[in-house]
Amino acid sequence: MNSVRRIGRGGFTLLEVLLVLVILGVLAAFLVPRLTGTQQRAYRKAAEVAIKDLEAKVEMYAVDHDATYPQSLEDLLSPVDRDGKPMAPYLKELPKDPWGRPFNYQVETDPNTGQQIVRIWSNGPNGQNENGAGDDIANWNVSQ
Repeated sequence: MNSVRRIGRGGFTLLEVLLVLVILGVLAAFLVPRLTGTQQRAYRKAAEVAIKDLEAKVEMYAVDHDATYPQSLEDLLSPVDRDGKPMAPYLKELPKDPWGRPFNYQVETDPNTGQQIVRIWSNGPNGQNENGAGDDIANWNVSQ
């Protein structure tokens, strides 16, 4: 009689390794697109919050300067009063949007009311300046 001694398994079979890889691949196929979308939504929300903060700083500037809005966002960094004396800055540095690009700023006059309108927007995920349209994130509604 031959006695066969069984030796303990020392590793995984190829089939087991392939099965684990297939399971990981399926999970990745479902999770990666969802996580990517979540990141973009978070970036959009962060841009909206930053725009609202910039709007508040611009309005504070206008209150301190007889309803005159700054010509550019850079004016918030080193403002001067009516006499040309330096004032405390409204911003320490110019913020960038979540994609690392500067915000766009424009002051317009409404042709119907004659009031000044402040427009602040980010170029959005694609980085293309579409003047508040497309995927831009703006502080006003854009009819497309």
